[in-house]
Amino acid sequence: MTQAKPDLRKVAEGLEAALERKRYGGQILFFEPYEKQARFLELGAVKRERLLIAGNQNGKSITGAFEAACHLTGHYPKWWKGKVFTKPTRGWLCGESTVAVRDIGQKKLCGEPGVESAFGTGMLPRAAIVDKSLGHGVTDAYDTIQVRHVSGGISTATFKSYEQGRRKFQGESLNWIWFDEEPPADIYSEGLTRTIATGGVSFMTFTPLNGPTTVVNLFFDEPLESRAFVTMTIEDALHIPAEEREALIAGWPPHEREARARGVPMLGSGRIFTTSEATILEERIDRVPDEWTKIWGIDIGIGHPFAAVLLLWDRDADVIHVAHTVRMSDALPIMHAAAMKPIGVNVPVAWPKDAGDRDRGTGEPISKLYKSHGLKMLDLHATWPDGSMSTEAGIMEWDERERTGRLKVAAHLSDWLDERRMYHRKDGLIVKIKDDLLSATRIGLMMKRFSKAVQLGGKLDARRTGPESRYARGTPNHPDGSFDVFTGR
Repeated sequence: MTQAKPDLRKVAEGLEAALERKRYGGQILFFEPYEKQARFLELGAVKRERLLIAGNQNGKSITGAFEAACHLTGHYPKWWKGKVFTKPTRGWLCGESTVAVRDIGQKKLCGEPGVESAFGTGMLPRAAIVDKSLGHGVTDAYDTIQVRHVSGGISTATFKSYEQGRRKFQGESLNWIWFDEEPPADIYSEGLTRTIATGGVSFMTFTPLNGPTTVVNLFFDEPLESRAFVTMTIEDALHIPAEEREALIAGWPPHEREARARGVPMLGSGRIFTTSEATILEERIDRVPDEWTKIWGIDIGIGHPFAAVLLLWDRDADVIHVAHTVRMSDALPIMHAAAMKPIGVNVPVAWPKDAGDRDRGTGEPISKLYKSHGLKMLDLHATWPDGSMSTEAGIMEWDERERTGRLKVAAHLSDWLDERRMYHRKDGLIVKIKDDLLSATRIGLMMKRFSKAVQLGGKLDARRTGPESRYARGTPNHPDGSFDVFTGR
């Protein structure tokens, strides 16, 4: 019996239809965020103001376009944990100039401007774009688009530029506003105001080439419960091959490299640590010599996240290695301890003076709560050998160690590195914002004289209590006396 021949015409039609769906069905269906992009999007559920501060070509604008497309269509992926609108939305997409808005935001949402065959090849499905109106003065620049929402209604997005001035940002109520590139302070304030009545959100995506501006300082120096920022670096942008990153960075002017590669504002003399990041990075230490001493430093997190940092001290070379970190929000001491014990249950824990205060619920000193959960808390709060508690003394030793190659950090500890990049002074004073891991590190450095040459690892515990935590999964048994901090082998 002969096998029926396939209908080649139908096969070709099927392939053509599949290509058509992929080309015009909306890139929103194919977007898979990197870790920092996902974190930024997730914060939309609890923060009214957000900033994704990132280097060039790291993926910041595509993140903003994706969120805008989700709010316009009401199509949120299964993994989405951010802000959700169940009804049609009204939003603004804003940029430095009409040309920039057309060539970046409009292009990412709708496709290549001025190319009819490319219309509908952006984040938005072509079938969802009900109508569009052209602006004035710039060829192929849209003023407004209308987008079909999954609820059956129509969402709208209006394209605006900062060159139009503050007055053009007044009057209307919005569900969302996306600032792609940094806006002037007065325009940012006006735009943010548009979202208040609706309970909407404001999100920004930019590279901080202008340094510590008023808008940047709102996020770095003036914390609010409704405000948050995420930094994304060239190392987080996995679409840039590792072998190309150094060449790309080398092509930028030296004074712009940190901003363009890692989203670090050009803080100038305000930056506390100025040693090149590349000189302090090292590969994760998989096997730690038994003779190295270890100590945890913690910051207990009153009004901010709890942080713990594991320091390894090679006394012979006098090198401190930052090997592991834990940072947790809205968790109890028992959960903090559970994240630390599998890594270093026998490692002494240095703690700050405020951990000696009494817990309101139990009446016990907070340090004793951690001790009751199995951590090896030192008897006294952190001090220098002379009994002082100077923060500046800690900064001086830390900085001197970095400059002389005697402080190293595991390259995968991105949250620790994020904090270091933004650590700065304002009017001569250290800005105490998003410095939890750095504070824990400083506490550990202060009490390194009490570090012990104990083995790492402890009770088996495969549970995760936070995205920053990694756990050992065994007990030390290497014949050479070393131990893998992260796998327990």
